[in-house]
Amino acid sequence: MDTVKPKHDMQGLISRALRIGVTLACCIAAIGGIYYLWRHGGEPMPDYTQFVPNSARTEAADYTSLSGIVRGVMALQATEWIQLGVVVLILTPVVRVLLSLVEFSLERDWIYVGITAVVFLVILMNSLEGVA
Repeated sequence: MDTVKPKHDMQGLISRALRIGVTLACCIAAIGGIYYLWRHGGEPMPDYTQFVPNSARTEAADYTSLSGIVRGVMALQATEWIQLGVVVLILTPVVRVLLSLVEFSLERDWIYVGITAVVFLVILMNSLEGVA
């Protein structure tokens, strides 16, 4: 007996999205790490016995905001490339939630659409609050 394949293979799409996201994040972070070691590997270790605030340093790192990460990536800053890998890794499960929302919508499973929409809204609100 032939089994009918569904019109949309959302589970396959979700698993591919997760694999691609994690692989891409690792590659981006590895490129940034290799570049960082190439540029700064021969430098002496910093003195961690005294705390020096960012404002007192000669070069302030700007990898703590999304706009700073984008500017640093465009300027080929190694630490910002590493942070971009972390951001891509964080966004991977968010993409999974969005794809699950689409899947449940296509299946017309409205209870799970509602639950998944609430989960996505919580993620979105927490992300936006963290930016502000």
